[in-house]
Amino acid sequence: MPQVSRAANECVLLVDDDPVARALTAAVLGAQHLRVVEVDSGQAALDSFEEVRPDCVVLDAVMPGLDGFAACRELRRLPHGRHVPVLMLTGLDDERSIEQAYEAGATDFFVKSQQWMLLAHRVRYLLRSARLHVELERSRARLAKAQALARLGNWDWNVRGQQLHASREVFRMLGLPERLGRIDRQRFLSRLHPDDVAPMRGMIERICVTRAPQQVELRLLRDDGSLVHVQCEGEVDAEEGGRVVRISGTCLDITQRKEAEQRVRALAEFDVLTGLPNRRLFNMRIEECIARQGVGGHVALLFLDLDRFKNVNDTQGHTGGDALLVEVARRLTDAVRRNDPARAADHLVARLGGDEFVVLLQGEAGAAMAESVAADILARLREPFVIQGVENFVTGCVGLARYPDDGQSAETLMRCADAAMYAVKAAGGDALRAYSPDLIAERVRRWEIESDLHKALERNELVLHYQPQIDVRSGLVVSAEALMRWNRRGEQISPAQFIPVAQESGLIIPMGEWAIRETALQIRRWRDAGMGQLRVAVNVPSMHFQRADLSKTVREACRDADIQPDLIELEITESMLMQDLSRTVDALVELTELGVKLAVDDFGTGYSSLAYLRRFPLDALKIDRSFVHDLRNGSDAEAIIEAIIAMARTLHLKVIAEGVETAEQAGLLYRVGCHVMQGFLFGRPQPAEEFAGLLIRQQREGGLPEWAQLPRTAVPSLPRLLRNKAHQ
Repeated sequence: MPQVSRAANECVLLVDDDPVARALTAAVLGAQHLRVVEVDSGQAALDSFEEVRPDCVVLDAVMPGLDGFAACRELRRLPHGRHVPVLMLTGLDDERSIEQAYEAGATDFFVKSQQWMLLAHRVRYLLRSARLHVELERSRARLAKAQALARLGNWDWNVRGQQLHASREVFRMLGLPERLGRIDRQRFLSRLHPDDVAPMRGMIERICVTRAPQQVELRLLRDDGSLVHVQCEGEVDAEEGGRVVRISGTCLDITQRKEAEQRVRALAEFDVLTGLPNRRLFNMRIEECIARQGVGGHVALLFLDLDRFKNVNDTQGHTGGDALLVEVARRLTDAVRRNDPARAADHLVARLGGDEFVVLLQGEAGAAMAESVAADILARLREPFVIQGVENFVTGCVGLARYPDDGQSAETLMRCADAAMYAVKAAGGDALRAYSPDLIAERVRRWEIESDLHKALERNELVLHYQPQIDVRSGLVVSAEALMRWNRRGEQISPAQFIPVAQESGLIIPMGEWAIRETALQIRRWRDAGMGQLRVAVNVPSMHFQRADLSKTVREACRDADIQPDLIELEITESMLMQDLSRTVDALVELTELGVKLAVDDFGTGYSSLAYLRRFPLDALKIDRSFVHDLRNGSDAEAIIEAIIAMARTLHLKVIAEGVETAEQAGLLYRVGCHVMQGFLFGRPQPAEEFAGLLIRQQREGGLPEWAQLPRTAVPSLPRLLRNKAHQ
């Protein structure tokens, strides 16, 4: 407990658990010739209060243990803590904390900022008010000396008469010239806001009945139209024959405090960057709008999300991104105004956060023009945004929902518009889509898939199927690709449904690690069963390189399965190779040093560059199935495949064609020099047990199945032989 003796200068008890903020505040107050006693907790403030006897308490609202609100309440219960001014320090946008501060007994609040001198002046102001209040409490006089001090005026009223006596400060608040210090009671009441006349009369009546001091907040109307907020306090000053004959009191100008509270509320309800209503205010307005429209009314809601906004932040920084958002807000507001200039004020544009905006169109006319407003918005967004002298291009996804057709509540309407917007984004963006019930059903199904996917591994619902890769020169199954399948409580879920969900949720990492471990174990099972050592390819998403130690995962999987790492082949998409080149190269080198084989999957669909590919330690290229599907004699696909094979030979890479479904495709691939193929023509992905049967049959038939026995010179006969096998 600090040991402090009373001094002539005024004492401030500073309570803050942040040592840096406390030191800065103490320095500013000390520079104002105030004696500062510092403590770091609410309990320490209570323990030292009676000994320090401060003239003012500056109290941080948020502290561990006993916070500022609880400490203020306890302080008011202390013998000398009833009237000491307490300045509560609150956050800038914390409206609730301000309300709690006053409920706990705080005298005033101060919004934390860098304006330290303003804090010092506020403390000085509280000290002056406190001194005045003590004098008023002691003397119970007419308070004539209160004029102009702390914007506090005094008044008294002879209940039997019709006039009030008031100080100069009260007349200033009323905006009236001082006339011998008197004002007619009716004229005084006429200066009150109409809604405050009854509370003022009520205060006088309570004083007369209870004989206890009373207070009320009033609004005074001046001739110039300005509004003054005052806190009016009154108490019995004289009685005769058991009746109150005189009431005296004070008026404190609290206009600045009220304006500060309004600014805080504005910060809580409006977006600081764009000035548009924020999510909180928009939710209130849309609920009010729906309630006002009622049965038979119409409301349209446009939900907008920007495409490629992240590119602006990445290239021009957040300052550039903020400037673009401000311009987007302006264009949205202009689009609404241009489409309905007569009733533009009836509609609302708001920013929900990030790059999400909403437009609320009211009434039948507003709902009817929703498509034209959305089209105008999309057209305006396609125009370049010039930020810091640089042209930026973004587009938007707009979802449309209507009341009452799509939703009966604000929450439902927002959810429907959001679902429609995400459908546009999934389809490529830069378009409008109106809500339809199947969108929510699809989102619910997607959510259910994600929820169940979290449990799929521990429920053993994931399995690997294996598709053979054939060397058509010998007919041997030379390798296989492991493909993940999900048996969700008896329902087979397509990889096209659950793989994108796994990637978005991050579950693809543990699922991918499981696939690598399971593949390694399956290779060992086939080896132990006497089927030889078969290389198996596993797809690796880009997220593995960004968030996981892939080489460690493969190393541990091969060690646990007791196989050589060169039996694992990792398939990497071409686009993934181009992401963070230096990091990707380092990761691939680490894998090849381990012995792992690397193949580029879906080759030809991304950024194909011989210069880039030479930097990567690759072993194979897989020709994308889209080229194989379009493969015809003399076609562009044939020329592209020949170019890929020529590139691969230059880089000494193996070539695998995937998606081979017809004998004609296989024959053309063979002719241009591709000898390893994969596709439905040779076998569909199948469980490990069925794939083992293929390996056993291959061993029993001497490794050369009848359909693939082919002399290397017999290229023309390949389609016929393959077709014959396909018919068997």
